[in-house]
Amino acid sequence: MAECFAIPRTLRWLYGALLLAGAMPGGLHADWDFSMISRRAQALYGPLGEGQQRIDAWQQLLAAQKQISELEQLNVVNQFFNRQLQYKEDIDLWRLVDYWQTPIEALWKGAGDCEDFAIAKYFSLRRLGISSDKLRITYVKAVNLNRAHMVLTYYSSPEAMPLVLDSLIDAIRPASQRADLLPVYAFNAEGLWLPGAKGNKQMGDSKRLSRWQEVLVKMQAEGFPVETVHQVQGVRLREQARSH
Repeated sequence: MAECFAIPRTLRWLYGALLLAGAMPGGLHADWDFSMISRRAQALYGPLGEGQQRIDAWQQLLAAQKQISELEQLNVVNQFFNRQLQYKEDIDLWRLVDYWQTPIEALWKGAGDCEDFAIAKYFSLRRLGISSDKLRITYVKAVNLNRAHMVLTYYSSPEAMPLVLDSLIDAIRPASQRADLLPVYAFNAEGLWLPGAKGNKQMGDSKRLSRWQEVLVKMQAEGFPVETVHQVQGVRLREQARSH
């Protein structure tokens, strides 16, 4: 498996990720019209082919798993995307060095790299009702592979040892049992965390935009009720005005 991305380059995307993670709660709880989403995806990307079956399976999963425990939801979502998606580099899949897919794009392609797995799992678990303060998208170094990697981590409580949802393995294990992963930083709707000897330290957040802005716009184009896209666009216009 080739390297997902170099750690220094990801820093310029981090703050936009904070914006998206915090921007979507209203949209996540609104109804998702999968019939419209599929129609719009086909208009955007062309015939969905086998991707339609994967999107239908995702819809069924989200509808069927709302009443089970959070730990069961973690397992179901983790295994779903690990089985539905094959690992492929952005350069091979999109002919681009860096590209962040929406869950629909990933399911349409049936493939993605490490951030695409984590993003899809994050939005799925948020849709199932798990609060953002329990979920962190976490950048790590995969020590055995000597490369940057991204996983989703789940905290049952603020001080709990996180569980790791990983595209490399199906088993969800506590971070204490994942010596092969060295945490670099993590983020969610509440902000940015850096690892330390006394536990993770919250370092605040930022309003800078990045590739996550593109994900928001794409998800709205796909038919997801992302009400904050107009806010994002408003910030973009203000930034452009300041630059002139």
